[in-house]
Amino acid sequence: MKVMGGLIGGLRDVPATIRRLEAEGYAGAFSAEINNDPFLPALLAAEHSDHIELTTAIAVAFARNPMNVAQLAHDLNEYARGRFVLGLGSQVQAHITRRYGMPWSQPAARMREFILALRAIWACWHEGTPLRFEGEFYRHTLMTPMFVPASRAYPAPKVRLAGVGPLMTAVAAEVGDGLIAHGFTTERYLREVTGKALAEGLARAGKQRTDIEVIAPIMVVTGEDEAAFLRNREAVRGQLAFYASTPAYAGVLQLHGWEVLGRELTVLSKAGRWAEMGALIDDGMLQTFALVSETPEQVPSLLTARYGDLLDGWMCTVALGDPRRQGALVRALAGG
Repeated sequence: MKVMGGLIGGLRDVPATIRRLEAEGYAGAFSAEINNDPFLPALLAAEHSDHIELTTAIAVAFARNPMNVAQLAHDLNEYARGRFVLGLGSQVQAHITRRYGMPWSQPAARMREFILALRAIWACWHEGTPLRFEGEFYRHTLMTPMFVPASRAYPAPKVRLAGVGPLMTAVAAEVGDGLIAHGFTTERYLREVTGKALAEGLARAGKQRTDIEVIAPIMVVTGEDEAAFLRNREAVRGQLAFYASTPAYAGVLQLHGWEVLGRELTVLSKAGRWAEMGALIDDGMLQTFALVSETPEQVPSLLTARYGDLLDGWMCTVALGDPRRQGALVRALAGG
């Protein structure tokens, strides 16, 4: 299983972090668009690494347009010598319209068109295909020689798409090179909902399951000692409660019969009662969403047993203070 580590912290931390991730044996490193820009860490990581894959997981597509994303991804991939993978996500409506001030409509259809527009732009640059992309949401019909990137030594970047619901998941399979499943998922949801949607998207494109990668940041409760385990357990409860309060992820709860809890958590979140929410995640729900192990060394076997036939990669959610134990965990997963 491909194991990916996070480029967490500020930009000044990236050089040391990426060197550590390579030394510990990670196959890839990801940067997220949470409280930092996702592309700048990838650029620094490209400068201070040799072989590790670099990806955004995710960059918010609808906060941008296909042309500027195509340019960013192309330039990063060239600088990284073909090691960059563009990871995109839609975010939810409130953030797109109220935080970014951008339009929102038909997110799955819009995302499908966004990725097709990227491919049309890259085909223009790499293959000389005239740029004639005219869709419902995006239109790109002008590309003069001055604006074609001078360096085109590597193929266009691969594109992974984040998806939770069936429609976006099917789009990832149809027009993407991979799916980034959400951390708020379960084995049952991946098998019964995600798997079906992937099959539908692959069928539309005439592709096979081996043509795409499915990766996910499966949550883990563990620790180097009992105190660390208990701290991590409460942190994961809080994270699960936050996700469960988000109406856009209600489908996962519905599959397991937890709709009432989801509505209760939504009410608490709107009232700003965040500290109370984690206590509502009981042990059964915790173990359904997260891998729970009192020792980190058991994590690889637990992950493989539950998700080995479902995932091609894991975005590592375990951070141990001891680099030797961290490296051993990564190597065990990669070998598993």
